[in-house]
Amino acid sequence: MASKILTFGEVIMRLSPPGNKTMKQSHEMEFFFGGTELNVASSLATMGCDVTHISNVSDDFVGESALSFIKSFGIDTTFINKNEHPLGLYFLEVGASVRASRIAYNRLNGSFANIKPEQIDWKKALEGCEYFHWTGISPGISEGAYQTLKEGLLTAREMGIEVTTDPAYRSNLWKYGKNGNEVLKELVSYSTIFIGGVNEINEILGTHFSSDQQGFMEACEELKKQCPSIHKIFDKIRIGVTASSQQTQGRALINGNYFETKFLEIDNVVDRIGTGDAFAAGLIYGLLNFDDEKALNFANAACAIKHTILGDINYCSAEDILEVMAGNSGGRIKR
Repeated sequence: MASKILTFGEVIMRLSPPGNKTMKQSHEMEFFFGGTELNVASSLATMGCDVTHISNVSDDFVGESALSFIKSFGIDTTFINKNEHPLGLYFLEVGASVRASRIAYNRLNGSFANIKPEQIDWKKALEGCEYFHWTGISPGISEGAYQTLKEGLLTAREMGIEVTTDPAYRSNLWKYGKNGNEVLKELVSYSTIFIGGVNEINEILGTHFSSDQQGFMEACEELKKQCPSIHKIFDKIRIGVTASSQQTQGRALINGNYFETKFLEIDNVVDRIGTGDAFAAGLIYGLLNFDDEKALNFANAACAIKHTILGDINYCSAEDILEVMAGNSGGRIKR
């Protein structure tokens, strides 16, 4: 039986000029549905997991299109509600070489921002789940999203479910009066597996650890001290040579033991959006199927291969990712 995983977060539409054009150059826009947690859910479903996503969408043809897209992966949409607010969206100009990509968001009064805790029967939604995944983007959008997520995390803790978190602090969110770092520390304390590195730990705890191996290990120990429920910490490192060339690596600290992956190089980046979500999905799949070290290597390979796929979501199967993990990255045609 496939492992059941629950994700919670916004369903958002991405609008981009085709190719590497700027908006000033183009009169056309391509659109993709995504959202950080939905990207994770879609990738996990593609790899064969039983996934349920919780969210809100707009009560119009755009929301219907989003639901149709989500259902195409086999994701359970039972707990996705509709309301009168528009679907959130963002605009992306895709950079190339020395020109960076640019993003502008329009999401703070969208359908997900207006989610309410009373909409979700968390015990029913979490029944039979092995993992519950959330990110720091969701509680930054609105008070309702924060309260809804908090209720879900408390329920998951009562039910003994593993909770993975990518805290992903975004300073351009948090417009509704809450201190983002304080909220994230509170919610992380209800979680069990942390997907983040020194920067994320420093932001949440107000610390100043260095990003080298020693600093990472010290930061992890401090996080576990202040948030004792955390028992595994996984980090994704990405080095941007240019907008078109990236390197990825994973590292982890578990039970005092440090380990890391080799660097994987991507010399012709197609799309950087969703690569961190691919890492998170790969990690969750890996933890369900492999030991911790192999799970980290699988996550890093998933992150690397997502750089070659247009759109927000990693459409690769577990077999595709295992091939990259095994070093088969020559790109030979499969016949």
